[in-house]
Amino acid sequence: QVQLVESGGGLVQPAGSLRLSCSASGSLFSISTMAWYRQTPGERRDMVATITSSGNTNYADSLKGRFTISRDNAKNTVYLQMTSLQPDDTAVYYCYAQGRHTGRGTFFTGWGQGTQVTVSS
Repeated sequence: QVQLVESGGGLVQPAGSLRLSCSASGSLFSISTMAWYRQTPGERRDMVATITSSGNTNYADSLKGRFTISRDNAKNTVYLQMTSLQPDDTAVYYCYAQGRHTGRGTFFTGWGQGTQVTVSS
């Protein structure tokens, strides 16, 4: 199995910043794409940002300029730097990864358990 664990969430005031991290561990694997999604109660889980193993990124249009995704391939870790946070950014943030198991080559996708981000004064 491949396990994804997020950290870094919490309570922050409007205009503040947070950095989330997500580390993958478990079976031998090679991750091609990692991403961040977010979800509020009753809403769909929406893409925040994605990043490939070569470093290509894309973002939700509304978040461009405020959020930055990065990764450390050696650590199988992805980060999300969030700045200028607003109450509408309040959500559970989920880490996502896809790739293949080393050797066997079987495809996998995985989700983290989520980390709560609350933006409030």
